[in-house]
Order: sequence, then structure tokens, then C-alpha cells
Amino acid sequence: MTEIFSTPDGIDAVIEPMNATGYLAAVGFEDQLRQELGDVIETHDRLMFAPGPERRVFWAQNVWRNPVRIAIPSVKGAAKILRFNQRNWAMFKFDHFSRAKLIEANLPHVSAKRQVFGAPAPTAPLGSWTLIDPDTIIAAMDCSSPWKNGEVEFEEDKVTPPNRAYLKLWEAFTRLGVFPQEGEMTMDMGGSPGGWTWVLHETGASVISVDKAKLDPKIAKLPRVDFRQESAFGLDPEKTGPIDWLCSDVICYPDRLYRLVNQWMETGMATNFICTIKMQGDTDHAAVAQFADIPGSKVVHLYNNKHELTWMKVPGVTDQ
Repeated sequence: MTEIFSTPDGIDAVIEPMNATGYLAAVGFEDQLRQELGDVIETHDRLMFAPGPERRVFWAQNVWRNPVRIAIPSVKGAAKILRFNQRNWAMFKFDHFSRAKLIEANLPHVSAKRQVFGAPAPTAPLGSWTLIDPDTIIAAMDCSSPWKNGEVEFEEDKVTPPNRAYLKLWEAFTRLGVFPQEGEMTMDMGGSPGGWTWVLHETGASVISVDKAKLDPKIAKLPRVDFRQESAFGLDPEKTGPIDWLCSDVICYPDRLYRLVNQWMETGMATNFICTIKMQGDTDHAAVAQFADIPGSKVVHLYNNKHELTWMKVPGVTDQ
């Protein structure tokens, strides 16, 4: 039902609930999200709307809950309407750039600082909005990501890690809000060239790094790294011993990874899991659902993922 209200300073707002949920696709993965949703009723660039409440999807970078359509009287009027409902807003910009930037300039500034690894994720409520035509905004006060448009950009270390894959593990830990601790045992499956091994080591944990290919020499020399040049799929969990954090960025088909993590779960030799589900060719939606159906776990598309998803199982965190 369309609602009309006035802000304290007399700006009239016409607001229409959409009775839908918005899903912002990761850049380049619009088709994957569209396949997941099926009945998309409205699309604005990467932003798609499907009827009803939030669904279980994996290729959305941000979810807009209970979005509304707002008829705006002017640039300043649009900003006042948004501010009346909530302080912090992130713009998704795809069209009408000049007018959208003018509205944004009249809103409180949202920090654009890059995330520092080890620092907590933002906690302040952050709504999202977009200008779909010169006189109409779509906005949602409640969004799934605390980062602007789900973009988790870090202050990078461009010197030490041997590749940029380390950003995926940084993002996973930051989203979870928990990290390996000093004295814990971790494992990096598919460790070469060593980006994830470096991240795990820098938390203070010990690392068993496993790969048929060698580690970068400077990573292999780190004091708490035990490199094993073999296949992760040939490991016997019970012979390997208890692992506090089992992490995998190994390249394999999703079904093979699924069998591997089930082996470790069945033996009870690993407590926490962070694993990349890599797509070999077409997106395997059925295989992804298998991972998502594992009790106490969740599957997400990290901002730093490519054609891949991340499965996480951390008791007390992912089962909430």
C-alpha cells in the first residue's frame, strides 16, 4: 500500500513498498544470480528484485530487505527523505549519474576507508539506495552487508604474500569475526604459492601447508609452517591429527571437495572449515546446494572471490 508522509521540515514523501527483495549481483556474475532467482521482476544493472522475502542465494554481493520505491520532489528533498528514515546510506550508482551524485552530496558522508585486517567489520546500520529515474529512488534501510554495496576492500600488503588470493581468507575471517589463535593448528590445502599459509601463520597459529607444487621460498621458511609436498586428497585425517582450522583453496571439482570435507567431518578431526568451491566450467548450482545443506554452515560469494564461492563451517558463528 502506498504511503504518504511528511518530514519534520515539510517535505512530502510518497513511498510504495515493493513486496520484494533486492539482490545485488557480484560484478560479472549476473547470470549466476539470475539463474538462482528465476522469477526476477525488475532489474537495474546488477540489482535484481524478486517477489517475496529474502531467499537463500549465493551469488548476491548484498541483499536489500523490504525495499521501497520513493517519489522524490527534488535533489535536496530526496536526501531529506532518506535522512529522515536513517542516517547512513550507500548509493548504488548505475544511471543518472550527475543527479545521483548531487543527492549523495546532501547525505551524511559514509567512510570510504579500506578495511584493516584484524579490525572488526562495521557495525553501524547501512542502508542502500539507487536512482532509477530522475524522480524515483529505490531504497532499503536493512541490507545484508555492512560494507557499501558489499565491497570489502582491504589495506593490502603488496610486498609479503606471493599472490592476492590471501584477500579471500582475510575477508572470510573478517566476515566471521573470529580468527585462528596462537597455539592452534591450521591446515592450508592447496597451499602453493603460499598466500593462505601466510595469513594463517600471521595469526600466530601453526600451519600444515599441503600442495604438490612448492611454496614460495620466503613462505616455506616461516617458523611455524610445515610444508608437505603431496596431494591434499591423499591425507588420512586420523593420521594427520586434530586440526583447529581446515582451509582449502585447492583447485578441484565441487563434488570432489565435498567428499573431502565430509571425510574430515566424519572423523571429527577438524573443527572449523573455510573452503573455496571453485567452478570448473559452468556453475554447478546443485553442488553448491550440497555444501549449503551441511548443518551449521553457510555459503557466500566473497567480494574477493572470482568464479567461485566460499563454504564456511564455524561452530557458534555460521550456525546462528
